[in-house]
Amino acid sequence: MRGGTGFRHAVCGGVAACLLLLSAACGGQGEPGPALPTFPSSDAPGAAANAPDDGLVPDDCTRVFTSNDMGALFGLPLESVDVKTTVGVPAPSVGRTERLECAYTGRPKSPAKGLLVKINLAAYADPAAAEKQWGINTAAEDGDHRRQPIGAANAELIERREESILAVVHGAGTLTLTLPQRPLPGGKSRADVLFDLALRALPTLAEAGAVAMPKQPANAAAPAF
Repeated sequence: MRGGTGFRHAVCGGVAACLLLLSAACGGQGEPGPALPTFPSSDAPGAAANAPDDGLVPDDCTRVFTSNDMGALFGLPLESVDVKTTVGVPAPSVGRTERLECAYTGRPKSPAKGLLVKINLAAYADPAAAEKQWGINTAAEDGDHRRQPIGAANAELIERREESILAVVHGAGTLTLTLPQRPLPGGKSRADVLFDLALRALPTLAEAGAVAMPKQPANAAAPAF
């Protein structure tokens, strides 16, 4: 995917890197435009794994988490998770240049049915556009809000009965993860899982956007999952 140059030149600080988007907005200009096309991803060797990304966010969701990687994180057997990649269209009115939506769902014979987690990634023309849209989208969400930066990145956790959302912005990129209410491995909270997934996804985004990842401070520990 093609994108602006602002995200490519961003330098990440603290624990995290460049990141992505919270969909849905009201009161202000929300996230416009339908997403297309939609197609299933594959974990087969030689498919998306070997092709270079064309832009600032990955071209395929298996570059963020493969089916079996996500299954392992949720304590599931091999071949238990389907990965669906949806490539969104640019939205010039809000400065968005790229968007990728990833849905990880349990397969029919998997012990875990339905949506496991949804991950949205986006790039904007410049950091100001990313920050503005991130603020609009987070403000539009109902639930209990808690600001909890990840290093130099702004992050906001939104919790409600049926799901939790973690929205992060850094430079010209945004990352949004949505985790529905469901039993989680090791009795972890949804917040713990979301922060852990975000930290695991950030290096992928840095590689796709050619942005250097910062070294993690010696006294900073990523949440275990």
